[in-house]
Amino acid sequence: MAEESDLERNYPATPRRLEQAREQGQVARSRELTAAVVALVSAIGLWALGPQFMRQCLMLVQAGMRFDHHVAFDDDAPARSLSAMSSDVMGALTPLLVIILIAALLGPLLLSGWNFSVKAIMPDMTRMNPMRGLGNIFSTRGLAELAKALIKTVLIAAAGVYATVHMWNEVQSLVALDLGNGIPALGRLGMASLGLFVAMLVLIAAIDVPYQLWRHHRGLRMTREEIRQELREQEGDPQLKARIRSMQRDIARKRMMASVPKASVIVTNPTHYAVALEYHESMRAPRVVAKGTELVAEKIKEIGRASNVPLLEAPPLARALHRHTEIGDEIPQALYGVVAQVLAYVYQVQRWRSAGGQQPVMPDDLDVPPELDPSNRKANDTASGGVQ
Repeated sequence: MAEESDLERNYPATPRRLEQAREQGQVARSRELTAAVVALVSAIGLWALGPQFMRQCLMLVQAGMRFDHHVAFDDDAPARSLSAMSSDVMGALTPLLVIILIAALLGPLLLSGWNFSVKAIMPDMTRMNPMRGLGNIFSTRGLAELAKALIKTVLIAAAGVYATVHMWNEVQSLVALDLGNGIPALGRLGMASLGLFVAMLVLIAAIDVPYQLWRHHRGLRMTREEIRQELREQEGDPQLKARIRSMQRDIARKRMMASVPKASVIVTNPTHYAVALEYHESMRAPRVVAKGTELVAEKIKEIGRASNVPLLEAPPLARALHRHTEIGDEIPQALYGVVAQVLAYVYQVQRWRSAGGQQPVMPDDLDVPPELDPSNRKANDTASGGVQ
């Protein structure tokens, strides 16, 4: 069986992909959710504020039906009265309108939260392409929107038919009621019809929201190659990082090797380890200028011989220095005495080479603390040989 193609979008969007889509204004949206929220809030507002609004309207009607003698002969009085009544009606409606406005603003935030993207409002000339518009109409998304609109129409129509059939007798009985009882009864029928309408919108939103979330995440699915590319961008190309690390090691090694000729002594294992120490009177303690094992140790010894740097075979000391120090570090305080013996011997050898006389004897009591020696060897099993 052929392997899965890297071009197939079978992988869910990564958190970074979702964040990038959000920055571009691509978030899940549901107009049905907004419509349901606005309708629900409007119904609750009417239920809570409706009686007060009706009382204010009744008072306005009663006030408008009264005519004083001077009003009947004042041509501007009707206009002033109508303006005052309009202002009073708008004042009574203002709380409900404010609630509906807040619902219309907060409704879209329920699904994807607040998101402001400059890219989403930038002009895009491709949206004006008529062929693209036709393609959207006859696409799978267009067909899904058409099906959703038909379902919405059927549900609302069914709610209207149900309300008409169920409330028909009550509607007919309204003509037999006086005005005081007919208006409340009409209000109850209206609120019941509005409640049924809102229930249908909530049902439609409950179907549309999961669909919009599914479509949004489906549209952001990624291929295997896109996931690999994202990992490379986040963590860096492994090959490039390995090459950089290799170059850094080479640079550090060259810098280290350049310090070997300045060393005062090179302590060796003799074949596995090599540690170059530098000490001057201005220093508080000897410090390590180079260290290495195997091939690096051989290179350190080679450069040391070419630069006439003394080499001393002291395996426990070489192991301890290599284990417990880094390049540029001072030697551990526990090794001060041992290294002082080594440096004293090196200085004696240098004077002997320049002035002659009796050859100095290499110290045989280089006592390295066992806890610093990785192999825990005793001092009497250690250094042999001499300065090369």
